[in-house]
Amino acid sequence: MKKNVGSIDRAIRTIAGIAAIAAYAMGMLAGTMGIVALVAGVVLLGTAAMGWCPPYAIFGISTCKVKS
Repeated sequence: MKKNVGSIDRAIRTIAGIAAIAAYAMGMLAGTMGIVALVAGVVLLGTAAMGWCPPYAIFGISTCKVKS
C-alpha cells in the first residue's frame, strides 16, 4: 500500500477521530448516532496511523507531497 495521506491530512484525521470517540465516550452522542461517531472515529484514527485511505486509492487522490 502506497501512502496517500499527507501530514496535514493525518493531523486533521487524528483530531477528528479523537473528538468523535470522545463525544461517544462522554455521552454527548447516544444510540445510533453514537455508534456511527465511534466507528467513524476508529476509521479516521486507523487511516491516520496507516497513512493510507482506501477511497483515496480508488479515486487516485493523494495529499502526500510529490518527491522531485
